[in-house]
Amino acid sequence: MFIKIMQTVSLYAVPLIVLLVPLYALFVKKVKVYEVFSEGAKDGFETAVKILPFLLGMLVSIGILRASGTIDLFVEMTRPILAKVGFPSELLPIFIMNPISGGAARGALLDIFNAYGPDSFIGRAGSTMFGSTETTLYVLAVYFGSVGITKSRHAVAAGFTADAAGMISAVIITALVFGTV
Repeated sequence: MFIKIMQTVSLYAVPLIVLLVPLYALFVKKVKVYEVFSEGAKDGFETAVKILPFLLGMLVSIGILRASGTIDLFVEMTRPILAKVGFPSELLPIFIMNPISGGAARGALLDIFNAYGPDSFIGRAGSTMFGSTETTLYVLAVYFGSVGITKSRHAVAAGFTADAAGMISAVIITALVFGTV
């Protein structure tokens, strides 16, 4: 029953938000929605040009990690340890890639879907992990790079700690809600 309710809510939630937010801005707040949108798009394009070198560097690094087999080697090395604590080693590529790149983590999630199916425990836990964290390095590169911040101080450690907490919690909560398979 819970799953059917959540499926119904998720079916209508995004379209309603996309419809209601501009209508609220236009009629209640009297915002010129199209003009504000156009100005934001212009500023976004300028920001995209500024951060392009940072993004290119990250994409090359991700390509090197995936193509070299480093992630697969790390998964195999940590499999016995992860099994002892009940963390599925198949989820480790998402754990590694999501703080770096959402696209790379999505690719790892799609690999899991192809191997185990989206409705398996691994698929559900991977989906929950994917949605429970932030692409920390991407966000830091984009936001810090766009405003010229060169010293991240504690932002990286705090972001990675939050990512780890989100991913570990995702596996635990998935097990509690759906049970393990």
